[in-house]
Amino acid sequence: MSCVPPGTGWPDDPASADTPVARDAAEVVELAGGSRTLRELLARESVCRACPRLVAWREEVAEVKRRAFAEETYWGRPIAGWGDDDPRVLIVGLAPAAHGGNRTGRIFTGDRSGDWLFRALYRVGLAVQETSTHAGDGQRLIGARMVATVRCAPPANKPTPQERDACAPWLLRELGFTRPKVIVALGGFAWQAIWPALGSAGYALPRPRPRFGHGVEVPVGDAVLLGCYHPSQQNTFTGRVTAEMLETIFKRALELSV
Repeated sequence: MSCVPPGTGWPDDPASADTPVARDAAEVVELAGGSRTLRELLARESVCRACPRLVAWREEVAEVKRRAFAEETYWGRPIAGWGDDDPRVLIVGLAPAAHGGNRTGRIFTGDRSGDWLFRALYRVGLAVQETSTHAGDGQRLIGARMVATVRCAPPANKPTPQERDACAPWLLRELGFTRPKVIVALGGFAWQAIWPALGSAGYALPRPRPRFGHGVEVPVGDAVLLGCYHPSQQNTFTGRVTAEMLETIFKRALELSV
């Protein structure tokens, strides 16, 4: 099986067998914009098939698997946003990891970047436990929510601009439902991708666009966009990102969200 069929019992699966499926960019616009509730939006996100290259890759990975997870069932579908439905802090990442979120069904769950991220969130009070290994493991975000700018795992962690743009209506609609006070962009790709969505969602954007940097704060209307280096293995192994740096960012996010 290359992906989990919707409505078959996966923990927190928002979709059912009757959830409508977007099969191209135009249908993403239609289904995202027509979602009447956040729950309906998440269900539609989680079954999207609009980008053929991403669909083929995520399902191939779910079929072949990594040796360490050979006995596990992979999610193999797009990763919907998850966390608090009324968040003060929205955490925006690039895309699910092939053997992380694409396996577990939740972004940052089950990969090494997530190990760093959840530890920091727990220590500042934004998560109930410091690890997250699989859907249904008891992890819960407190006043925070996580989304990806691209909902499917991309080959080599590099979605194309066309795939980013096709996925953008899901992010735009989720911003409309949640209206967070602080948006934390993890890495330069998320920083670049969030700007058009913020503009389309009605946030007042400064011009020229500020450059991404760790700790950069940018007022966007009544909210604040906060830059944070991505807790990737490369960044954590080299010391570009430390546990203290991550905790400082999320402490600041809490301060700004009051």
